[in-house]
Amino acid sequence: MTGLGRRLAAGWRAVERFHDELFVVPWRRSVAREVRRQEDTLRTLVLLESLGVDNPVAYDTLDLVPYLVADLHDWHRRMGRAEFGDASVCC
Repeated sequence: MTGLGRRLAAGWRAVERFHDELFVVPWRRSVAREVRRQEDTLRTLVLLESLGVDNPVAYDTLDLVPYLVADLHDWHRRMGRAEFGDASVCC
């Protein structure tokens, strides 16, 4: 790559960094918060269904239980509980 090509590439990377800091960074935290809120809502629905509470979308969420068991530990820790349920359940 020639000297001009390197300068153009470095200039383009600087433009990308400026764009990210101006547009992406301010929204990243709020987008992550909304994603967590939606995931928590889904986990709550699936957990309530597994405990016997009626769920209007029961048929669709039944297939998701194995996937949600894997991240149950992170969820209950974020909710402020060091352990979840009995010692034989999960954590």
